[in-house]
Amino acid sequence: MMYTCYMESPVGGLRLEGDGERLHTIRFGTPPLPDDGPFKQSKAPFGEAIRQLSAYFSGSLKTFSLPIQIDGTPFQQQVWQALCEIPYGQTASYGEIARQIGRPGAARAVGGANHRNSLPIVIPCHRVVGAGGRLVGYGGGLHIKEALLDLERRHR
Repeated sequence: MMYTCYMESPVGGLRLEGDGERLHTIRFGTPPLPDDGPFKQSKAPFGEAIRQLSAYFSGSLKTFSLPIQIDGTPFQQQVWQALCEIPYGQTASYGEIARQIGRPGAARAVGGANHRNSLPIVIPCHRVVGAGGRLVGYGGGLHIKEALLDLERRHR
């Protein structure tokens, strides 16, 4: 059984999806689904995720420790692991991530993996910026990326 719930946050609504044990997806600005199809609407399975996300938005949580499920290729998994190593309140470029994982010519592929991250915020793809620190590309919109980076800088 898959579950979903909706929570408000300082960057707008978030829809959480998971299997009751692990968080699978966070979607920006998406209202909850009706209780039909593959999802049952319930906040109960997301208590810890909601607690940690709320603590993150208040500035009191810097690193998430949630059971998650994220499917991807070995390359994508490697990129997502590297994203989790970017310190709170700091950024890294796509090129820096590519070099970190031993694929210096794969900056665009890092961008593609970043785009396929189904757990934004928890896997902090908002911390990845373009060359020279430019804010580029974010599934939730650049205004949300900027808001998340500003929140982290304020609470560093």
